[in-house]
Amino acid sequence: MAQRFWLMKSEPTECSFESVMQMPDRTVPWFGIRNYQARNFMRDVMAIGDQVLFYHSSCPMPGIVGLAHVCSEAKPDETQFDPKSIYFDPKSTRSNPRWVCVDVMADQAIDLIDLATLRAQPVLSGMRVLQKGNRLSITPVTPEEFAYIVTNLVKRIER
Repeated sequence: MAQRFWLMKSEPTECSFESVMQMPDRTVPWFGIRNYQARNFMRDVMAIGDQVLFYHSSCPMPGIVGLAHVCSEAKPDETQFDPKSIYFDPKSTRSNPRWVCVDVMADQAIDLIDLATLRAQPVLSGMRVLQKGNRLSITPVTPEEFAYIVTNLVKRIER
């Protein structure tokens, strides 16, 4: 199976790349996805080893802030079963969960690649994150887009 590439958005107030770098094994379950298309990407398409552009959204400077990879198969998102969670889903049961997550491992922090920088690259004009009205928190990235970003735009932060 061919490796795939993804852009995964997280609000830094909920789950920042820096906080994932501090977690045990630098790994976080990608919880709280409540959009069927994004869920289906995780459930049906993502595979261990897929590469991830970790993107901070809903913040003063949105953009790609880190490189990561998928490190688990899809599994039930535990937040759907917790009545105290904002992601609780009363229609979801353990025997028939509606929502899944994958574990994502942070690999490398990078200097912010903001939207203006992404938009200024003609080769990236087809990226879903740059399309008007796109609000999906998980979007596929083509191998060419990923290679261009990593080769031409990534400035790694030494830690």
